[in-house]
Amino acid sequence: MADLQSIVARVKNALSSKSVSSNHSTSAAQPPSLQTDDNRAELVSQFARELEAVSGRTIGPVAPEELADQVVSIARERGVRSIAVGSGVRLDLDGLSDALRTGGVTVVRTASVDSATRSTLRNQLALVDAGLAEADYGIASTGTLAVFSEETRPSALTLLPPASIVVLPLDQMKPDLASALAAIGPAALEAHRLTLITGPSRTADIEKRIVMGVHGPKSLDVIVVWPRDD
Repeated sequence: MADLQSIVARVKNALSSKSVSSNHSTSAAQPPSLQTDDNRAELVSQFARELEAVSGRTIGPVAPEELADQVVSIARERGVRSIAVGSGVRLDLDGLSDALRTGGVTVVRTASVDSATRSTLRNQLALVDAGLAEADYGIASTGTLAVFSEETRPSALTLLPPASIVVLPLDQMKPDLASALAAIGPAALEAHRLTLITGPSRTADIEKRIVMGVHGPKSLDVIVVWPRDD
């Protein structure tokens, strides 16, 4: 936690410095610690390698019209009979919910949660086979997902169900953590809880044997979605 706070502090300082510089110049230089994200295909390839190294899986990039079929295919492969679906960020997840229902999967929508049903939803998230969410950002250097917690997209959605399916728009892929934090901005970091997910849950026992899924999902499938206008 101390390391993350230190990174956030450095990013805030870098953004503040950039803002001050822009008042005296027509173009402000990018902070030297932040990598550019121009080559998106290379970023996706790096993300996939890093995620695979920690037992996760990357699928795609896929076209938006192929997304529903990919989600249904993963649900069948994982033996999912019930799934919780969060609200979308940039993508419309309603169509995915309809496709899953058509495929015989029971769907729980977190978008309809309110103060009266929050405790009921938490119990449902503990019982469903999978959770489906959209990530805010992907971090290529470590194969990490950055996901904000919202009322209609609670952190339990990616932490409690034994299988986690996450969709990620390609243009939300960033080279490293510092770049992702800079894109998010200090105000959003202060106002929301941010979860960083790097692969399925992994725990080592006293004999240093890795056990999957003890404290979270046993599987993580990330579907990268190619923008419709590319």
